[in-house]
Amino acid sequence: MQRRSFKQTAPLDQRLTEEAERLRKEAQDTPPGVARDKLIRRARQAETASHMQEWLASPGLQSPR
Repeated sequence: MQRRSFKQTAPLDQRLTEEAERLRKEAQDTPPGVARDKLIRRARQAETASHMQEWLASPGLQSPR
């Protein structure tokens, strides 16, 4: 069985930011409750992951010596 290969067209941090925006927009249309809280939490996690990705890819980050 072969794996399917998929080439990403957008960088990871951009995809995470777009996902966070989509989740926040979806949360606005959801009535208050558990489902809305989960959407907001997932949006926050995507934003955090995006910031971490930017930090890891920054040129100022150096390997330990």
